[in-house]
Amino acid sequence: MISRREALIGGASLLAFTGIGTAGRATWAAGAPVSSGVPEGAAAEAELGTLAGKKPLIRLSHRPPNYETPVEYFKDVITPNDVFFVRYHHGHIPELTAAEWTCQIRGEGVEKPFTLSLASLKADFQSVEMVAVCQCSGNRRGLSKPHVPGVQWGYGAMGNAKWKGVRLKDVLTKAGLKGQTIEVAFNGADKAVMTGGPDFMKSLPVWKAMDENVLLVYEMNGAPLPHWNGFPVRLIVPGWTGTYWMKHLTTIEALTQPFNQFWMAPAYRIPQGKFPLVDRFISQETDAKTTPITEIVVNSLITSLTEGQKVTVGHPVEVKGIAWDAGYGIRTVEVSTDGGETWHRAVLGADLGRFSFKPWSHSFVPSKAGKHTVMVKATNPQGATQTFELVFNPAGYHNNVIETITIEAA
Repeated sequence: MISRREALIGGASLLAFTGIGTAGRATWAAGAPVSSGVPEGAAAEAELGTLAGKKPLIRLSHRPPNYETPVEYFKDVITPNDVFFVRYHHGHIPELTAAEWTCQIRGEGVEKPFTLSLASLKADFQSVEMVAVCQCSGNRRGLSKPHVPGVQWGYGAMGNAKWKGVRLKDVLTKAGLKGQTIEVAFNGADKAVMTGGPDFMKSLPVWKAMDENVLLVYEMNGAPLPHWNGFPVRLIVPGWTGTYWMKHLTTIEALTQPFNQFWMAPAYRIPQGKFPLVDRFISQETDAKTTPITEIVVNSLITSLTEGQKVTVGHPVEVKGIAWDAGYGIRTVEVSTDGGETWHRAVLGADLGRFSFKPWSHSFVPSKAGKHTVMVKATNPQGATQTFELVFNPAGYHNNVIETITIEAA
């Protein structure tokens, strides 16, 4: 049986397709599940599948489309567009053209509402480029013990890209924000297949919406946004989890009251006081027990080794991977090759910006035969680090447990 770790790293090359069904589901000659580390009901559906314009990804659901990036693609700091993960809450996703796209800038909090086109977005505002991680709030949810409801993501509900667009604050400044504005809400073109489901909408506190790093983007890694990643224009909120990164934007609305909608409360909430958050969404803290999820917690991933990999005694073993956080930066990455008894600083690689994946590497020589337990932990400048045990919460958010891989030397 293929382990979840092996599937996530090498799924694209372990098995061969015999065909793709009309619903986008992969058909395997061996019939082996891609994802065996999740509940049986989810594992049966987790297979490699394709979407238009994408290479085979780990398919966790087809409608709505939720496809995970195999870990092998994180060996590169920048995640290519054709393997970037796909996350939707609703199954009706219209295909918009650049020429027909418009976005309404409106709400009781603006002085001068107007309609934005893609041409005016590019012509009337200064363009900005930035490398930033987009990570689903539920990344690694499928590794929770006990398991919790929701899409059973493994390690790959994330990606790192170079984005190009304009600052949201410049668009809001043109509309003239009133002093009473406390939140800015966003809606996209995707809709529920069945009537009655809550439209996927999100809001940001006005101070975050006016942050210079929050962008309306139309390019990803030097090309137009892929359809499955938000074409023609999406919002990006670097450092905050992907729930706020609204795709296929249609409206931006300035509000003078807290946005009262399902996807703000009760959805996407975490217990107060359990995580080391700096950015809080105060206007949405409507009870004493929960708060909206905001920042990405510090995390790391080993990309060069697989569980059970065979290595040679006396020969160097390269341990490589990536680390990231909410944009405070990565201060240190430490690697243990003896199950946590001793730790060694890894060498940090190229800096593509504070919101980007940070590559790291460490080399060691196994001196004896047998199993070696490799662990990695990242720490940011604020002193926040990864946990040895899961900080359990009912939605399975913020899983940054120190990764452990056992290899065998002979």
